[in-house]
Amino acid sequence: MVPRHITLQNFLSYRQASLDFAGLHVACIAGPNGAGKSSLLEAIAWAIWGQSRVAADDDVIHQGAMEARVTFEFHQGEHIYKILRGRHRVQGTSLEFQVQTEAGYRVLTQRGVRATQGLICRHLKLDYDTFINSAYLRQGRTDDFMLKRPSDRKQILADLLKLDHYDQLADRAKEQARQLKAELTLGQAQIDDMQAALQDYDATVQRLQAMQTELETLEQQQTDDRQRLQHLKTLEQDYQQQQQQLELVSQQHDHLAQVCRQTAEALAQAQAQRRQGEAILAQAADIQAGIDRLQALEAEDAQLNQQFQQYQTLQQQLQPVRAQYQAQQQALQTRRQQQESQLAAIAAQLADLDQILKPQAEVKAARQKLAAAKAHLKHLDALQLQAEPLLQRRQQLQGDLRQAQTQLKTRLEDLTATAAQLTKQQQQQPQLVATVQDVSATRSYLERRRLYQEQVREKGLERRSFMEALQVTQRNCEGQLAQVAQKLQLLTQPEAACPLCDRPLDHHHRTLVEERHRLEQQDLQAHIWVIREQLAASEREIQVLRQEYRAVEAELALYAPVLHKQGQLDAQLANQATVEAKLQQLETERQQLQQCLEANSYATDIQAELRHIDQTLSQLAYDDRDHALARGQVDRLRWADIKYHEIKQARRRQGRLQRQQQDLTEALGQINGELESLAASELKQALDQIEAAIAHLNYAVDHHQQVRQALQAAQPWQLRQQKLHQWQQQQPQQSQQLTDLQAQYQAQHQQLQAVAEQRTTLTSQLDNLGYDPQALPRLENQRQQRQQRRETLLAQGGALAQKQQHLASLQQQLSQKQQQLLGTRQQQRVYQELAHAFGRKGIQAMMIENLLPQLEAETNRLLGRLSNHQLHVQFVTQRASKSRQTKLIDTLDIVIADAQGTRPYETYSGGEGFRINFAIRLALARLLAQRSGTALQLLIIDEGFGSQDQQGCDRLIAAINAIAVDFACILAVTHIPHFRDAFQARIDVTKTSQGSQLALSA
Repeated sequence: MVPRHITLQNFLSYRQASLDFAGLHVACIAGPNGAGKSSLLEAIAWAIWGQSRVAADDDVIHQGAMEARVTFEFHQGEHIYKILRGRHRVQGTSLEFQVQTEAGYRVLTQRGVRATQGLICRHLKLDYDTFINSAYLRQGRTDDFMLKRPSDRKQILADLLKLDHYDQLADRAKEQARQLKAELTLGQAQIDDMQAALQDYDATVQRLQAMQTELETLEQQQTDDRQRLQHLKTLEQDYQQQQQQLELVSQQHDHLAQVCRQTAEALAQAQAQRRQGEAILAQAADIQAGIDRLQALEAEDAQLNQQFQQYQTLQQQLQPVRAQYQAQQQALQTRRQQQESQLAAIAAQLADLDQILKPQAEVKAARQKLAAAKAHLKHLDALQLQAEPLLQRRQQLQGDLRQAQTQLKTRLEDLTATAAQLTKQQQQQPQLVATVQDVSATRSYLERRRLYQEQVREKGLERRSFMEALQVTQRNCEGQLAQVAQKLQLLTQPEAACPLCDRPLDHHHRTLVEERHRLEQQDLQAHIWVIREQLAASEREIQVLRQEYRAVEAELALYAPVLHKQGQLDAQLANQATVEAKLQQLETERQQLQQCLEANSYATDIQAELRHIDQTLSQLAYDDRDHALARGQVDRLRWADIKYHEIKQARRRQGRLQRQQQDLTEALGQINGELESLAASELKQALDQIEAAIAHLNYAVDHHQQVRQALQAAQPWQLRQQKLHQWQQQQPQQSQQLTDLQAQYQAQHQQLQAVAEQRTTLTSQLDNLGYDPQALPRLENQRQQRQQRRETLLAQGGALAQKQQHLASLQQQLSQKQQQLLGTRQQQRVYQELAHAFGRKGIQAMMIENLLPQLEAETNRLLGRLSNHQLHVQFVTQRASKSRQTKLIDTLDIVIADAQGTRPYETYSGGEGFRINFAIRLALARLLAQRSGTALQLLIIDEGFGSQDQQGCDRLIAAINAIAVDFACILAVTHIPHFRDAFQARIDVTKTSQGSQLALSA
C-alpha cells in the first residue's frame, strides 16, 4: 500500500485539510506537540479499517461538528483504490470502496459496512492489528511487540505469515474428531442398552405365564358379579316407585306450607295498615295547624322575593357606574405619579452631565498631542510595510542556511562513524575466520547428533508399536484362556454335554475332551508368560532409548544459537570483501564535506541574497522599538478622543433633558386640574343617587334566608294531609279485606295437617323395604376395576410378546454396531492427529521457527548500526519448565545481550530500549516487504525519538536511509528540530483557530 492523496474533514483536530503524497519517498511530519501530527496517521488507519486510538466511535468527529469524513487514495499492486469513510453522530458510519479504471473510478462497495470492510481487507491482505504491530510504529506503542506475552508474539507472527488457514483446518479436524467422539459415545451407549435388554428375556417369559393365570381368575369373578347385579336392579325399581310417590306428597306439603305462610304475611300486613290509619286519624288537628303555618310563610316569601328583585336591579346599575368612576380616578393618579418619577430622573441625569462637562479644556490639549503622535506612527507604518517582507525573507534564508549546514554535518558524522566501524571490522577479520571454522565444526557435530536423535526416536516408536501388538495378542490369549476354563467347569458336572457339539459324553470321551482342553489351557498360559517377558524387555529397552534421547536433546539445545551465530559470521565475512572500497569512497567524500564546512562554501546563492537584504534594511533605518514606542504613545493618548466624544454627546443630552423637564412640569399641572373636575362631575352624582335608593329599600338578605328555611321545614305537612284524606276514603275496604284473610288462613291450615299425616305413612313404608343405594354403585365400580385390570393385562401381554420378538433381532444388531464402533474409533484417532499437526504446535510452529533466524539476523544487523554493535538480540523458542526442569515448553522469549552480559529488557534505558524496539520493528517490516504474500510498501514511525541523544538520532536516520530502498514511502513523525532538518521532504503541521493545517515543503 502506497499513499497517493488524503482529504480530511472534521476529523479529530482537523477542520478541512488535504495532502498529496506524490513524490514523497522519505518524509518527516513535523510540528509542535498537540498540533495534530499523529491525527494525520490515525486518519489513514481509520479510513482503511475504521479503527483508531479513540475510545468511542463518535470521538473522531471534530468538537462542535456533526460529521467527520476522510477520503484516502492509494496504490496497491497494479491498481489505484479510493476509500471514503464517514461518521455521523446520528446516522452512524458510511463506507465506500472504489477502484480506478480507464473510464474513471468504479464502485466496489458491498451491501453493508461489514461486507465492504471485509472486501477492503481481502484486497490489502492486511488487518488493523497486524498493521500497527509491524508497519506502523505508533506513538507510545513502540514496545508493544516486546511487552506482549510469548504466545501473543507468536500470534502476531502467525498473522503476518497468514497461518490462519491452518487454524481453520485444525478447527475442522477438531470438529470432525468431536463429532466422531459423540458418535462413539452414542454407539457405546446403544451397545450397553442392547446388552442390558438381552438380559431380561427369562423374566419376560415368567411374567407372561403369571398374566395368563390372573386372566382366568378374573373371568370367573365377572360371572358371579353379573348375577348379583340382576338382583340389585329389581330391588332398585321397587324403591324408586315408592320414593317417587313420597316426593309427590312432599312437594304437595311444601306447597301448602308456603301458601299458609303467604296468607299469614298478608293478614299481618293488613292489621299493620289498620293500626297506622288509626294513628293518622288521631293527628288530624295537628296537621291542620301545620297547614295554616305553611300558607303564612309562603305569603311572606313572595313579598321578600319582590324586594330581592328590586335590590338586584339597583346593584347592577351601581357596579358599572362605580367601576367607571374608580377607573378614571386611578388613571389620573397613575399619570401624576409617572410624571413625578420622570421629573426626578431627569434632575439626576442633569447633575451627572454637569460632572462630565467639567474637563473640557484638558481634553482639548490632549487631542492636539494625539494628532501629532498619529502622524509619526503613520510614517513608521509606511517603513514597516517596506521592511517586513525583507525581514521574513531573511529569517527564511537563515533557516535554509542552517538546514544545509546541518545536513552536511549529519552526513559528515555518519561517514566518520561508518568509516570507524568498517576499520574495526577489517581488523577483526583473522579472528572472524577462526571463529567461523570453530562454529562450522560445532554445527557439523550437532547435525550428526540430530540425525542420531531421529534414529533413536524411530527406534522408540518401533518398540512402542511392537508392545501394542503384544498387548493385543495378550488380551486375545487371556480371552481364550477364560473360555477354556469355562468349558472345563462345565465338564465337571455329572451330566454335562460336549462343549463343541452339545452331545452326551461317556466317561472315555469326557476324559479325552478334558485332556485336550487342559493341554490347550497350558499352551495359552505359556504363551502369555512369553508375551509378558517380551513386554518387560521392550519396556526396559524404551527406558534406555528415552534416556539416550534426553541426553541428545540436551546437547541439541545449542543447535539454534550455533546456527544463528554461523549466519551472523557468514554475513560479516561477506561484508569484509567490500570494506576497503567503501573506506576509500567514504574518506574522499568526508574530505570534500570538511572543506565545504571550513570554507563556508555551501548555499552561495542563499548567502548572497542575505547580504543584499541586510544592505537594504540598513538604508531604510527602520527600528521596531521606535515603532512600538510610537504605537504605545498613540494608545496612551487615545482616551482624549473618547473623552471628547463623551463631552459632545453630553451637551446634546443636556439640551434634550431640559426640554423634557419643562414639558413634564406643564403636564403635571394639567393632571391635578382633571382630578378636581372629576369630583364634581355627573358620574359622581349618579353614583350617589343609586347608593341612596339601595339604602331606602331596606332589604335584609339574612331575614329572607331564614324565611326560606322555615318554609322548607313546613313542607311535610302537605304530605301528611294527603295521607289523612286517603285513609278516610279506604277505611271500609280495609276492614272487609281483614275479615276474608282470617277465614282463608284457617282452611289452609287444616289441609296442611292432612297432607303431613300421609307423608309420615309413606316414609315408614320406604324404610321397611331394606334397600341399600350404595350397593349397586359399589358393584359397578368393582366390575369396572376388574375389566380395566383385564384390559391392562391383555395390553401388557401383547407388549411382552412383542418385546420377546424384539430381543431376538437385537442380538443381530449388537454385532453390527460393534463393528461400526471399531471403524469410528479409528477415524477419530486420524482426525486427532490431523488437528495436532495443523495446530499452533505443529506446522505453524515449524514455519515460525524457520522465520525467526531471518528475523534475528536482520534485527541484529540494524541494531548493530544503531548501537555501534554494543547490543545483540536472540529469539529463544524453547525453555525448561519451572515445575520440571527436564521438560521443555514452547515459547518466544527475547534475550538481549550487551558488553556486560545478558540482562532483562526492562533494565535498559529509554534510549537503548527504543533502539531495540525500533530494530525489531524495522526488521519485521523489511521481512514482510520481502515476502510475496503481504507486500508492505509503507513504513510509519510516530515519535519516540525524544529518548535519543544526538548520536542516537543520527544512527536512527542512517538506519531509516538504509531500508529506504525496500519501501515506497517512509513517514517519520517528530517535534525535534535537529531530527526534522535531516529530511529533505517535510510535512509541517500547525494548530490554528480553524483546526490543524498541513503544508508540504521540500
